[in-house]
Amino acid sequence: MKTNFNQKVYEIAGKIPAGKVATYGQLAKLAGSPRAARAVGMCMRNNTDRNLVPCHRVVASNGELTGYAFGGLNVKRKLLVEEGVSFNKEKVDLKVSQWKS
Repeated sequence: MKTNFNQKVYEIAGKIPAGKVATYGQLAKLAGSPRAARAVGMCMRNNTDRNLVPCHRVVASNGELTGYAFGGLNVKRKLLVEEGVSFNKEKVDLKVSQWKS
């Protein structure tokens, strides 16, 4: 069952354009619950439609890649690189690639 919070998170995440990322905390804030970054993580974990909700574009607040239910972190990184997301070693370069909603 999707809650209103989940629906908001999925709707917002669906707006993240290719080549950009958002943080879990950023999505929580945009959904009206700024302290709910972990709940956003659960939403991404339970996402069933990665085409509608591009959960690979959601990263930790320090740019680190965290969980990806559709094949693991190597797949997440590959998808982000293919979309043109900038990396600084193993982390996303948020100064360059963070979505400005």
